[in-house]
Amino acid sequence: MRSRLVVGNWKMHGSIESVTSLLAELQAATSEFPKGSEVGVCPTFVHLPMVREQLASSAIRIGAQNANAQEQGAFTGEVSAQMLAEFGVHYVLVGHSERRQLFAESDATVAEKFLAVQASGMTPILCLGETLEQRERGETDTVVLAQLDAVIRVSGIAAFAKAVVAYEPIWAIGTGRTASPEQAQAVHKSLRQHVAAQDEEIAAGLRLLYGGSVKAANAAELFAQPDIDGGLVGGASLQANEFIAICRTAD
Repeated sequence: MRSRLVVGNWKMHGSIESVTSLLAELQAATSEFPKGSEVGVCPTFVHLPMVREQLASSAIRIGAQNANAQEQGAFTGEVSAQMLAEFGVHYVLVGHSERRQLFAESDATVAEKFLAVQASGMTPILCLGETLEQRERGETDTVVLAQLDAVIRVSGIAAFAKAVVAYEPIWAIGTGRTASPEQAQAVHKSLRQHVAAQDEEIAAGLRLLYGGSVKAANAAELFAQPDIDGGLVGGASLQANEFIAICRTAD
């Protein structure tokens, strides 16, 4: 049976004071989280050392928001997957829509990062999603499955035995709009069936997360869908009470 996973993506938010306070509240609430579920947080790079120290005795996983595919080199401002692994990072987001849209990351770049994260012993969370215009044209499955296939072609299907996939409709990220449970489930089902066509066992064990304005008010209904195994949470993960409430529903 697939374990539940809830990951908070802090994006470019946080200060020493706010991170310390948020983590303290999350740690105090871990006993309230469903047994067998996982919780993770993805801070900024600069906060990773303090997050690692504060979570040293905690079951909360540490994630990163990005990684460069190269091991080292003259890439000013970049951080390699190997560097992240040295700081105890377990999950790394790859292909988030903000990286694709704002920083022009191509499917090929995302695939390279996916491989680099796995090669460094970490678990990639591959993010997929369509724009509002693409959804309105009925292209959701075409777009999302093409993004998935771009990685499968490079990594092979077996790599997804050690990966997580997050469906994040771009039109629902940070907008307050959320895909209905039925809309989200339909895409998650398509993703699982697509993987199953190549390997049923991997598809059955692949954790699929939903992201896109997930909050305490809608988490339980989303997570109740048969192919949704948890959430990738944005803004709500910066509010301790809200994020804790979401994590409580992951049973």
